[in-house]
Amino acid sequence: MESLFLLVLGNTEISTVPGISVAGATPELTKLTPVADAEYLFHEKPLTIDVIPVTPEGHPTPAIITKAAKELANFPVIVVRGGTYLAPLVPHVHISNAVGRDFRKEPALPEFGDILKRAKLLGEELNKSSIKELVVGESTPGGTTTAQAVLWALGYDARTSSASPENPQSLKERVIAEAFSRVGLEKGQLRDNPLEALRQFGDPMMATVIGLSLGFRKDIVLAGGTQMLAVSALLKALGEALDRFMIATTKWVINDRSATFIETAREIGIITYSADLDFSKSEFKGLRDYEKGYVKEGVGAGGATWLAVKAGFSPEEVSEKVEELYRRLMSMKG
Repeated sequence: MESLFLLVLGNTEISTVPGISVAGATPELTKLTPVADAEYLFHEKPLTIDVIPVTPEGHPTPAIITKAAKELANFPVIVVRGGTYLAPLVPHVHISNAVGRDFRKEPALPEFGDILKRAKLLGEELNKSSIKELVVGESTPGGTTTAQAVLWALGYDARTSSASPENPQSLKERVIAEAFSRVGLEKGQLRDNPLEALRQFGDPMMATVIGLSLGFRKDIVLAGGTQMLAVSALLKALGEALDRFMIATTKWVINDRSATFIETAREIGIITYSADLDFSKSEFKGLRDYEKGYVKEGVGAGGATWLAVKAGFSPEEVSEKVEELYRRLMSMKG
């Protein structure tokens, strides 16, 4: 087996700050988004909640792209519970049930050491197999805010993306400023102490992916948007050479002028791949709106598309499959 797709699930209390995340129909429902995404990959719809996974405006979860690529290319998927409120109702590897705290009030992840250790063990076991490459996606509502906090702590002047065309950048910056003043920290002060940046401002997804990366010594595709910039910045600060890593994202993240994806990736020194999906001709407004900056990435959509392209499918075929899956979803809505 050449490639294995891992979906790491994480929650952070930051997702319930009103206005910061649209990865769920309401701030409270963002707590269930990771399990809903994982369940949808294996079933026709989520099992934990009886709703179609959408944003407040009704845009479908990016899990629909990952599911489309998975159905075409038939690559193996393993779900990893990095730290969530609930366990998904699908087979999964349990790392922890620690949820990232509201870092304005307390350190975000006191359990980071245990998470790193367990995830590293998983990486080491996978390293013994014939797998040559891990493609690691994530579902972490609120994770672009924790990512920006970590990047700032490490000294990067980065702006992370958002699942909304109106990136709540000023809200993110206010929340991060509150957290920095709690710790008495200036931007860049933790550039030589990445684990403290992870403890104070990170989330369980980051800790899990870093642990996996320390244990699995072959190629790793970090399948995600600006959240994976924070992971790669932490890995670099921990002394990892980034030549075995790549970030696979979507063109919607690359084209997001409210974020600094390309500039920050260059500054960190990691190569990137962008999935050239196109929903502009979709019959569904929910998908056409992806072209207007809604959703953009998540659940490893860019990395899953990359695996489908490697298996001989075109981005157009992935887009067509997404259309078919969305039609099935809408028919169930009835």
